[in-house]
Amino acid sequence: MTITFRVLSALLGYPTEKLQKAVPELVVALESEALLPSAMRRQLQSLLDEIATGDLYDLQERYVLLFDRTRSLSLHLFEHVHGEGRDRGQAMIDLKGMYEGQGLEMEAAELPDFIPMFLEFLSTQPRKEAYELLGQTAHIFSALSERLRKRKSAYEAVFRTLVALAAAKPKGEDVSALLEQPDPDANDLVALDKAWEDEPVNFGPNADSCKDGLIAKFRAGRRPAPGVAIPAARPIISHS
Repeated sequence: MTITFRVLSALLGYPTEKLQKAVPELVVALESEALLPSAMRRQLQSLLDEIATGDLYDLQERYVLLFDRTRSLSLHLFEHVHGEGRDRGQAMIDLKGMYEGQGLEMEAAELPDFIPMFLEFLSTQPRKEAYELLGQTAHIFSALSERLRKRKSAYEAVFRTLVALAAAKPKGEDVSALLEQPDPDANDLVALDKAWEDEPVNFGPNADSCKDGLIAKFRAGRRPAPGVAIPAARPIISHS
């Protein structure tokens, strides 16, 4: 198990008193596993300190403004790939199937493409395979990190870390295509309403190029390799 992915998952969760109290344990986990360079851990430390010492109400309000109200910062992978397109439902089924194909069952009510849920799954996988899956999503994480940088948000460090760990680095054109989409201020209610009402966006003639690898990987994950038995059930992924 890669503990660092579980720490990053926790940091992207809704702030609670339980999370605040767990910060010292999260710091120890990052240092003990030593997967990240010290400079990267220092960047994450800023977010850890904010969570540990911030007023809980303020932390929760900030989280909602960033990730729940602002579509361009959604913590659901397929929001950035499919929007409200008809392929989104099948993609959800495929991703859930990949989890179950590895003997994992979703216990939480969250959708399978919720990024903290995805990171929990990666934490259970061999590190090489986890890095490869990150490579399929790196363009999304890169765009999210850039938008958070513009907002001077400490959450940027989580997504910078994920891009750094990915086996394949994002293509500039894929990141640019995402960054060209509307990114309204969380307090601009008119712009936010318009963003949520927009039709699904296509990124030109190669619109599917930024998603096909990810979807193919998810579908492949549902099929056991030739001659390999279906793995026994593993601990249930849970996210609160």
